[in-house]
Amino acid sequence: MDGITALVSDYGYLGLAVLVLVEGFAIPAPGQTAVVLAAGLAGTGKLNVVGVGLVAFAAAVIGDNIGYWIGRKGGRPLILRFGRYVRLTETRLERVEAFLSRRGSVVVTIARFVDGMRQLGGLVAGATGMPWRRYATFEALGAALWAGTWTTAGYLVGGHLSEVEATLRRYQWYVGALVVVLVAGWFVLRRRRRHALAGPGVERGDGDS
Repeated sequence: MDGITALVSDYGYLGLAVLVLVEGFAIPAPGQTAVVLAAGLAGTGKLNVVGVGLVAFAAAVIGDNIGYWIGRKGGRPLILRFGRYVRLTETRLERVEAFLSRRGSVVVTIARFVDGMRQLGGLVAGATGMPWRRYATFEALGAALWAGTWTTAGYLVGGHLSEVEATLRRYQWYVGALVVVLVAGWFVLRRRRRHALAGPGVERGDGDS
């Protein structure tokens, strides 16, 4: 923890960006902790909280997309070949693959909130052939929610980092489930709005097809 604090404190946005970015392609780095620390520093005036959120978001998107293209170009053999250097076993990879294949695009959104999925989601999505545009869309949504959640938490709690991080880790699956509900609700509302704008005739046509 002291090393992370020093890195973020000494290098500011750059230190934050590096830690979040490399975490996106399976390098074990405490990106999530770095976001909370940087946001806590913003609470003391050393950094800007909006800047912290934007840097965290941009670094997450870039890192995850690098992971995606590594998985897309190298496939499963490449991931397993070098996985041992970052504690990625075949069993762990299979679990992530199974989870991703069952839940599809929505998993990409919640992946940033779950340890293991956050580091491996992009690699697995690329290796399993998920279309890049779909991946990039849902990943950006997840990165925005993730960066916003942890930046806000760090800014509000300040020096109580360890307690907040322990609590959020304990309930990370519930946070992920909440994100799924919010995303699903947004899609449902958008679809209903489109039907309403299109008129009842279109809705009857959709039902008849």
